[in-house]
Amino acid sequence: MTALVETRDLAVSYPGRTALAKPVPVLSGVSIAIEPGRTLGLVGESGSGKTTLGRAILGLAPVTAGSILFEGRDVSHLHRRGRRALAADIQVVFQDPYTSLNPSMTIEQILAEPLWASGTGKAEARRKVRSLLSDVGLPADSADRLPREFSGGQRQRIAIARALALQPKLIVCDEPVSALDLTTQARVLDLFIDIQASTGVSYLFVTHDLAVVRYIAHEVAVMQGGTIVEQGDAAAVTEHPRHPYTQQLLLAAPIPDPAAQRERRAQRQQLASTLP
Repeated sequence: MTALVETRDLAVSYPGRTALAKPVPVLSGVSIAIEPGRTLGLVGESGSGKTTLGRAILGLAPVTAGSILFEGRDVSHLHRRGRRALAADIQVVFQDPYTSLNPSMTIEQILAEPLWASGTGKAEARRKVRSLLSDVGLPADSADRLPREFSGGQRQRIAIARALALQPKLIVCDEPVSALDLTTQARVLDLFIDIQASTGVSYLFVTHDLAVVRYIAHEVAVMQGGTIVEQGDAAAVTEHPRHPYTQQLLLAAPIPDPAAQRERRAQRQQLASTLP
């Protein structure tokens, strides 16, 4: 199957702090592919480069080498008009549901904003907003309320509804459940899965948690220091990781047995000593 989105030997660097400073490399030689209707889990610790890869696909990080292909077309260096046209196909759900929604706008205004920008009339936008709320399991009267009236899990459902408004082909999900409690996490992950089953949307699911990847992703790519160190089938990689860094991430996941947790901590420290 042809990939929906693909990166080939992608590199991202940011300018140094002064005019004479060398550029700071963040990604190097990153190659991934996401097929239609599939989820790629992108996992790594803070500073691994996983969020930067998502930002590059969204056009928010400078590509200094390699390429990003969307449906076979190079979109690495689109100008503003081209990026705006691509926005209907590529959307994002951010990490923090408490800051990603404008607190002064009603939910109807938040969800209708991308529809209005695309030329949808007010009556049709209002109908679509009700449909989006239903899709994410919220009542129709949510449209008249403000973000502060909702819980974190409900706010993230609203953020998902906003991302779905233009019927995208790809959603970049940047740690979308990390700010939620475990019970709410499971419900939101189930919502992502249900939406994918009904719409065929693809996800780039950025997370630090291998357990989340195992739950939602078809494939996984593990990032360390701006490069991919391991990738493949999500179940295979999370159950039998080959790279020491992936093994370390797996051992970092908490378990209820204190003795087993201490043993895991010791194993993780031993593995950490072997990593560059």
